[in-house]
Amino acid sequence: MVKQLCILGSTGSIGTQTLDVVRAYPDRYSVYAICANRSVDKLVEQAMEFHPEVVCIADESLYEPLKAKLSALHCKVWAGPDAIAEVVMMPSIDIVIAAMVGYAGLRPTIEAIKAGKTIALANKETLVVAGEIICELAQQYHTPILPVDSEHSAIFQSLVGEDRSEIEKILLTASGGPFRTFSLEQMQTVTAADALKHPNWDMGAKITIDSASMMNKGFEVIEAKWLFGVPVEKIQVLVHPQSIVHSAVQFTDGAIKAQLGAPDMRLPIQYALSFPERLASDFPRADLLKLKDLTFEEPDLARFPNLGLAYEAMRRGGNMPCVLNAANEVVNLAFREGRCGFLQMSDIIAKTMDKADFIAKPTYEDYVESDSAARQIAVECLKLKI
Repeated sequence: MVKQLCILGSTGSIGTQTLDVVRAYPDRYSVYAICANRSVDKLVEQAMEFHPEVVCIADESLYEPLKAKLSALHCKVWAGPDAIAEVVMMPSIDIVIAAMVGYAGLRPTIEAIKAGKTIALANKETLVVAGEIICELAQQYHTPILPVDSEHSAIFQSLVGEDRSEIEKILLTASGGPFRTFSLEQMQTVTAADALKHPNWDMGAKITIDSASMMNKGFEVIEAKWLFGVPVEKIQVLVHPQSIVHSAVQFTDGAIKAQLGAPDMRLPIQYALSFPERLASDFPRADLLKLKDLTFEEPDLARFPNLGLAYEAMRRGGNMPCVLNAANEVVNLAFREGRCGFLQMSDIIAKTMDKADFIAKPTYEDYVESDSAARQIAVECLKLKI
């Protein structure tokens, strides 16, 4: 049976690589809906190739130009956050690939869970912001959430056939990013262009900056806590510059299971779509005979304090991971635009966490309010150059 896909964030890195998998297996997957934020031309190009039933753009000001460019196709053209939240609930959709960037992915993921769709989750901010609610809803609606992040896919694969109560430790690997060997003095003057030169992975701009600051790894710690039901104390980050061991699980008997492979996001994407099957692919192979070194080291929290802030947010719980994410989205954009220094990002996030109101048991509405308030605090800190 052909599975109908809804790809949220179809023009981004994960979205385009998902379409690579669809091209390889047209007898298994069909694109029912594609959604993007602002990339009209790329969205049109994808629509022309895959002929989805629905094409949706988040920025409502771009609705008319998108509709005009798609006038020759017999597809529905929608726009706005409400439309994206609606499209994921359409009965024909089997799998929702949640690959929108940042907080914007939370609401449509919630609606997709309520509609009983299988979730291929690439938007880690969904679990960072509202992990408790997401997990409760997934259990209530019996909705599977399959991880797409390479690290969480590796953990997921290592746990197939295992009892999760026997997890002693999750070993979450990190490449270390482009500044792994930089001193604090060197990091004072790095630019967004420097940070966007990731040594191993091809990703979008926002996540590449988060990788350089190790906030992405902090988010992945929080995501792993919710996905696999372990406390943050059982999640250890290991810097692994070669990006061959994508992550591992250590069990109570001392055994360690890991998933290895070339750094290619199409592999975890395809596994999430095909699980529990494995489909043949022509993806690059990791040749162990050619690997001279597989090294691991402790992350340096003095040079990369964002990772420590993520652990702190998770230990405090409540709405604090939501505050962390909101502040990070503000400073990440500011850094990319040259309005904030690389090390200053951590200072502003920490200040925002200190100033934000703490809510121990937040509702969805509390998360919405916390996100808005934290962004305002972070913007004010930017203006004051804290």
